Parts: sequence; C-alpha cells; structure tokens
Amino acid sequence: MDIRDWAIRYAEASDADPTIGAMARYFTCTYLFDMSDAKAIVEMVDGKVHRINIAPQPMDPWDFALRASAQTWREFARAVPRPMFHGIWAASFRRDLRIEGNTLVLMQNLRNFTLQFELLRKVGVPV
Repeated sequence: MDIRDWAIRYAEASDADPTIGAMARYFTCTYLFDMSDAKAIVEMVDGKVHRINIAPQPMDPWDFALRASAQTWREFARAVPRPMFHGIWAASFRRDLRIEGNTLVLMQNLRNFTLQFELLRKVGVPV
C-alpha cells in the first residue's frame, strides 16, 4: 500500500470512529510512526487528524514516537495479531518496538491513542 493512500485511509478511519469522536475532545498531540521504510507524523487537534506528514524530515517536531521494524508493524496490522503484537506495551517488551520522546504526552492521551493505534488492524500499514 502506498503511504499516501494509507494516510488518507488512516485519517478517514480515525475521524469517522464513533468512540474516538465521543471521547477525544482534548486529544491534541503529534506523534511519529517509524515503520523502517515508511515514516509518518500524525498531528491530532481536538480528536481529529489535522495533518499527516508522510515525508518527515529529521527536524520535524513530534511529541512521542513509536519505532519498530516493518515486520512488527505488519504484525500489528493483522486482523487478529499474534501474542506480543496486540499492543504497544507487549511489543516494547519484545525489544523491537521503541517508545521515544515525551511519554507524559503519550500517557495523557493513552486511551485515545490506543483506539487510534488499533485502527491499523482495519486500514493496514504502508510497509
């Protein structure tokens, strides 16, 4: 899947999700998905995807980042993930997923971010 197509599908799925819409009023942050061959910075403003930067540069800002191999991202995106790929904490224990940056922002938005992260099972990943 092309990263442009993925970004459109991901933004649409997030903005249309009724649970995110109901509880993400203050979900405002910027995060990086580093999928080895593909990277994207997702900017959230009041629970809506404001922008997805599909060609981030080294100095482009983000609050927190999730970095993992392409294989790990593909495992995350399976409809029914294998054990240890069902969420970010389990994958970080495998030592392939790294969580970097301002983890306070991640924790403040964890419930909304987790719902948004799980959308990868519906829209897939661009790697």
